[in-house]
Amino acid sequence: MNLDTRKYVIIAFFLIVGVIYATRLFYMQVIDDSWTLRAQQIAEKRREITPPRGVVFDRDGRKIVSNRTYYNLMMIEKNIKNFDTLKFAKLIGWTPEMVRERFKEIVEGEGMYFNRHTGKKQSNYQKIRPYPFLKELTLEEVANIAPHLENFPGFYEEVTSMRRYPYANGANILGYLSEVNREEVDKDAFYSPGNNIGRAGIERFYEEQLRGQKGIKYIVTSALNNAIESYGDGKYDTLAVQGPALKLGVDIILQAYGEKLLQNKRGCIVAIEPSSGEILALVSAPTYDPNLLIGKRNISENYPALVKDPSKPLYPRPLAAEYPPGSTFKLLNSLIGLQEGVISPEFGAVCDKSVVGCHNHASATNLADAIKHSCNPYFYAVTRRIIQQGKKRSNFEDAEIGLNIWADYMHSFGLGKRLETDITGIRPGLIPDAKYYDKWYGHHRWAFSTIRSISIGQGEVMLTPLQMANIAAIIANRGWHYTPHFVKSIGDKGPLEQFRTKHYSKVDGRHYETIVEGMRRVVHEPGGTGKRARLKDIVVCGKTGTVQNPHGEDHSVFVAFAPMNKPKIAIAVFIENAKGGGGLWAAPTAGLMIEKYLTGKITEIDREKSILEANFAYK
Repeated sequence: MNLDTRKYVIIAFFLIVGVIYATRLFYMQVIDDSWTLRAQQIAEKRREITPPRGVVFDRDGRKIVSNRTYYNLMMIEKNIKNFDTLKFAKLIGWTPEMVRERFKEIVEGEGMYFNRHTGKKQSNYQKIRPYPFLKELTLEEVANIAPHLENFPGFYEEVTSMRRYPYANGANILGYLSEVNREEVDKDAFYSPGNNIGRAGIERFYEEQLRGQKGIKYIVTSALNNAIESYGDGKYDTLAVQGPALKLGVDIILQAYGEKLLQNKRGCIVAIEPSSGEILALVSAPTYDPNLLIGKRNISENYPALVKDPSKPLYPRPLAAEYPPGSTFKLLNSLIGLQEGVISPEFGAVCDKSVVGCHNHASATNLADAIKHSCNPYFYAVTRRIIQQGKKRSNFEDAEIGLNIWADYMHSFGLGKRLETDITGIRPGLIPDAKYYDKWYGHHRWAFSTIRSISIGQGEVMLTPLQMANIAAIIANRGWHYTPHFVKSIGDKGPLEQFRTKHYSKVDGRHYETIVEGMRRVVHEPGGTGKRARLKDIVVCGKTGTVQNPHGEDHSVFVAFAPMNKPKIAIAVFIENAKGGGGLWAAPTAGLMIEKYLTGKITEIDREKSILEANFAYK
């Protein structure tokens, strides 16, 4: 290589290196603002301002979740100078030992991580980070401390807020907040140690909306770390933005009334507005006052007791409990039979108790009367016609085809899968298909006679009360529904997009009128099993169910909607161990809820008294 060639190689090398450094410098100074921010953090104190969470209203504008101002006493260990433990302990009303233990607790609470470079475990705790030393101080408490903080560099007060629930209802809907853990702080830059996050219910599902946007305030500090002025007269500060208000479809007065009716009982009530899919009430009994889980102090005291309570008040029965639906399921088998053409509205069947047990009533000469009487042999015949349609000569092969057709219809009603609503903890229930029974009995080793209990909503069929209420909404709408949801509007933007789509069942709308008429007869005609749900001047359409319970008394079930035309409420009531059928306890409970919602008052005083006095709680 000659000298000229070497010269050009060296020049090219230096040019390339220069371009690389210039590019990197441009990226650091112009594109990547993290370096600018780091320089600012060295020059002044950067404080994050956490906004109050968005408030929550019910459908009529009643505030059901609000904020109450509290204060945290924050500390940054790096800034603590000449700390007098005894003097500080006296200021906050502690002993020196308690102060030292709190420092240790904060460090240990941050946990450890494995440092790949050193090959050792190291603490996540950082001396330059702010941590809450005392949380949830009232205005009076912080007023006694704040004037003396100038004697304790590294400590400062921070405004925060905690939830307040004006109504002691809807705990399983609203959820609660608790302090973030180490993983959550590392995962999301929004959170700092001591911040709260939604743990359940609406608070959890809408966390990103409710938490709002943090603000930033830059403060120039003195050599003693005391704030002396805003950096740049505050022109670099950003305002904290409170999260948008959530407007729920829930009627908190109806919710409170439902909780009152289910006192001393185990079970649930779910009410939905059919035209929108908005959940009007979701009662889980037993329940608890949501104010019991406000703040770290209350949670540490009350949460363990709620967890240990054998009645499971934290368990969201309407969403997670999977029950056999009982005779309410006959409505769906009727719709499938009509759509498949295996029965007509005029189909009649003898009430033959030798086939399957039934209560005493006249044989049904049409479908509407069969629904009114809730005739078990009738619906045994209907479902057999659906499952065994004679598509194959072998009963086993024929049943396989028929059951899969049946299951496909059930899925179109939102059964056997999770209703993807705006709250967590939902179970899918169970709609058995051919594969399910193949696992139990073997392939082509079962027929309708093996699985006949599905014709009356017993056996392997399992639904959640939310699904039962949604069935009532689908029938009220004559074949369609919106996914049930709680939030009517986020700010003024309306509900989430997934709650604006209509879902249609596989059954044509024309077939629903016969079912609706049968449900009317259940409540309003002699011999109907749901007469205790009858209301003056309101046509209620309903269906009773009695669910066999091998562990105790039978469960009482009722689904309904009202009024018959242009329905405004669809409802499901499930009362465990009720010592009576669906018509005895669940039906009158539903009737009271319907009257309360549609008229705002209760005229059936004796009916209400009997429900309030009933006690089905058990150990």
